[in-house]
Amino acid sequence: MRCAADATAPTCIPSARGNASPRTGPAFTLCTSPPNFHRMDPLTSEARDHQRLDWARTALGDPGAILGRASTDAGFRSYWRSRGAEPSRIVMDSPPALEDVRPWLAVRDLLEAGGVRVPQVLARDVENGFLLLEDLGGPTLAQVLDADNADALFDGAIDQLLKLQAIPPPPSMTVFGEALLQRDAGLFEEWFLGTHLGIQLDCGEAEELQLVQRRLMDNALAQPRVLVHRDFMPRNLMPVQPGPAVLDFQDCVAGPIAYDPVSLFRDAFLSWPPDRVDAWLARYHARALDAGLPVPPLPRFLRDADWIGVQRHLKILGIFARLHHRDDKPRYLADAPRFIAYLDQVLPRHPQLEPLQRLLDRRIRPAMAARASA
Repeated sequence: MRCAADATAPTCIPSARGNASPRTGPAFTLCTSPPNFHRMDPLTSEARDHQRLDWARTALGDPGAILGRASTDAGFRSYWRSRGAEPSRIVMDSPPALEDVRPWLAVRDLLEAGGVRVPQVLARDVENGFLLLEDLGGPTLAQVLDADNADALFDGAIDQLLKLQAIPPPPSMTVFGEALLQRDAGLFEEWFLGTHLGIQLDCGEAEELQLVQRRLMDNALAQPRVLVHRDFMPRNLMPVQPGPAVLDFQDCVAGPIAYDPVSLFRDAFLSWPPDRVDAWLARYHARALDAGLPVPPLPRFLRDADWIGVQRHLKILGIFARLHHRDDKPRYLADAPRFIAYLDQVLPRHPQLEPLQRLLDRRIRPAMAARASA
């Protein structure tokens, strides 16, 4: 086990379970080690703008169509809404050198075959990274959720999640196993603690953090394995009928059954009272049992959900820090206090994770306060 102060050494967390390599295949291969350098966003280039518009006009059969920015995501895809002939359509721009569109198409077809509501593809140019999609409208589920309608809207989201989890993962699909879990653990330490907060852990602190990460990883590896979206949250759901429609699914893996329910109810961008979250998790659990999914007994499932939620929130803190410092996308880090509040809610329930609470109190919280006041 390394001391985290050795910044040149790779993060590697020993496992009593052995080293399981993820299975990959051409259609579902997931890049698990993004290059660590700043990349210029090609979406701002004039040539790409012209190429996108020319393709859209041909695909729409409307030489006068214009495009307006609909949205972007944390990667390099962007989405554009057509203006002109009705109905409006969405153009996905996925620059081939940065975001291969083929994994998105492969997973979309897999989910549709399983009955999941996904966007319809009306035209495609895979070589140049353009897709013409149905327009699912403006607001996401996250934008229409409130305390009064959340029960009904989440019930619809559970409908789609149960369909997704019932789909057998293809043999070639990446497994959310040892390699991906180690990568996720490294994101938090490298990007959030080191790059963002400037924290260099001493050897004792590094060993305590790695002990907690090992426990979280073992919990994830021990859970029943199903198809996992990895970002099944209200921002990636569109309130349409029948639906909601599921977006941003290209990184699906075979992984722990509690991962997507936690993503839905303990969202990176929305916070709910803990007792209400636990009630929604219990509701999901009852419906999953009825659907024949391999959920464990409720007390164990709730524990698994807590632990996978901690693992996921640490990972996302690392990703948000990387988006800020490497990719010049600072807005995501504004939600960092939400993650700390989540850890404050959950860690006291589980004495096995107490070393992370100590690290949070002694090093992380003071470093965040110092950065905020700088």
